[in-house]
Amino acid sequence: MLPADRVSVAQRHKTVGEIWYCVQGLGQVWRKSVGEWHEEETVVDVGPGTCLTIEVETHFQVRNTGAEPLTFIIATIPSWPGPQEAEEVVGRWSADR
Repeated sequence: MLPADRVSVAQRHKTVGEIWYCVQGLGQVWRKSVGEWHEEETVVDVGPGTCLTIEVETHFQVRNTGAEPLTFIIATIPSWPGPQEAEEVVGRWSADR
């Protein structure tokens, strides 16, 4: 859950992927995949019913553009190994700390 008018810290996951399903709120998700031969960057508008994936090593960040909390159900594959999994990266927007 990300409160209204907030921006998450940008990060990447070293070994897990995720599937996100938005159940409440409005916002945007920035994703940047960095490969040996290419770099791809997208921003997706999200709202209730939006489903997206965060693949291993993808840089990502979330911002809430609505008036209510932005809430996702997230499935992590394989299981979350612990706090060492997430690594902060440079994001698209300035994060709220």
